[in-house]
Amino acid sequence: MGDFSYEPDLVRALLRQQHPDLADLDLTAVEGGWGNQQFRLGDELAVRMPRTPGAPVQLRHEQRWLPELAERLPLPIPAVVRVGEPSELFEHPWSVVRWVVGEPADREPITDAESAEALGEFLAALHDEAQDGVWATERGAPRAVSEEDFEYWLSVIAGHPCAEAAREVWQKAVAADPWRGAPQFVHGDLHPANVVVRNGKLAGVIDFGDLGAGDPAADLSAAWILLPAGSADRFFEAYGRADEADMTRARGWAVMRALNLISIGQAGRLGRPGGKPTWEPAGYATLERVLTT
Repeated sequence: MGDFSYEPDLVRALLRQQHPDLADLDLTAVEGGWGNQQFRLGDELAVRMPRTPGAPVQLRHEQRWLPELAERLPLPIPAVVRVGEPSELFEHPWSVVRWVVGEPADREPITDAESAEALGEFLAALHDEAQDGVWATERGAPRAVSEEDFEYWLSVIAGHPCAEAAREVWQKAVAADPWRGAPQFVHGDLHPANVVVRNGKLAGVIDFGDLGAGDPAADLSAAWILLPAGSADRFFEAYGRADEADMTRARGWAVMRALNLISIGQAGRLGRPGGKPTWEPAGYATLERVLTT
């Protein structure tokens, strides 16, 4: 498996084999994606096909948990409605999911201030004690990242005027009290390409491949990664249960995610494999928000 594109004919053949009632719906390849490639299926569905080595296992995890989570979450998510099993046509599992209408936020950023409440309420509903079988994750826990790893990521903005301020925010996050509660359900990968926007408003959350059990700060960093400048206080008020240590870890994690976005965006700007050019401006916007608000 690798970072490549499947042909629509394969997807159509899989549907005819396993879900023939869906096989004649319009099928359109969707731009983007990392571990999975998506095809829009009709107006309301999408087919999710794994294309990296770890993606089939992540997809099984989504199949197990997303139908349950969708029942309690206040924003649309790509809930799994049909399961595709390995076959002679395709040796990995695949899914048919709900299509979440909107544009990814790396192309259409959130501008509506009320989205702070929407995101806070969404995460308050998601962040419940994780059940047995949900993978443990160290995302959101700055102490799990070595100093060498952080300095590697910081090097992507070497010479930038905000580099030292970014280091200071990260060091405060490392020094903050760790999460001491029960591991929580966390999305684990809330960046602009993993939420969708309509008319400037947050309209849904997608790509739960990194769903795990851990520190909610991983998701709370979205206050700076996704929302307009000055929205963090409104977000945390809607979320309702973050203390100072949680917010300090979240702010540090936002710095780390900003550096990740900038690095992948730079690769895209330079035409390197796996790069996403829209992520670089999203990363710098995150960095500005987290250092100034």
